[in-house]
Amino acid sequence: MAAETIPDPVPTRAEKSDSSGDAHHAWNVDARGETELQRLDRNFGEILQELRVAQTGVQILFAFLLTLAFTQRFTALNLFQRDLYIVTLLLTAAATGLLIAPVGYHRITFRQRMRPELVTAANRLALGGLVFMMLALISSILFITDVVLGDTAAIVITVFSALWLFGFWFLVPIARLWQRRGVGPALDSDSDTKSEGEHR
Repeated sequence: MAAETIPDPVPTRAEKSDSSGDAHHAWNVDARGETELQRLDRNFGEILQELRVAQTGVQILFAFLLTLAFTQRFTALNLFQRDLYIVTLLLTAAATGLLIAPVGYHRITFRQRMRPELVTAANRLALGGLVFMMLALISSILFITDVVLGDTAAIVITVFSALWLFGFWFLVPIARLWQRRGVGPALDSDSDTKSEGEHR
């Protein structure tokens, strides 16, 4: 009886969008010996570790942009460059807000038994923060290269940088995910088992 009631919240809360949630939960119990709550705790800890890396980068960029407006060179910018600076600043602020948001979510829902919702929300906020961080980096590259090198070089470098960031941050893992889903059962091979363990 107890064994039937434990997996029930999994697909409806923490993994509502994952059709293989029950199968993965069963695999996780066999491979790791974790309860559902232990898995959620570990997932949230992994998200926090990843957010620390992202937060450091976006905070450095944000600090640079805030100080830039008070330098003498800033007054020599043309209208396009000033508008681009504002766009970059706002994108960086949005990324910072999204990447720090899981902390506020955790504090507000503390001791409310909302760990599945917390993990789901933190994952989405982290992904949103990465998207805005990528846009902020692309915008800052365009801004700096336009000031230093001019229009043509700025466009070429920015396009290459955008493809580079999007490729490694999103395209490679998405392609790997599609490949994995197209090969067959996700938990059949030893390599798939190791990979699944690393992500969940």
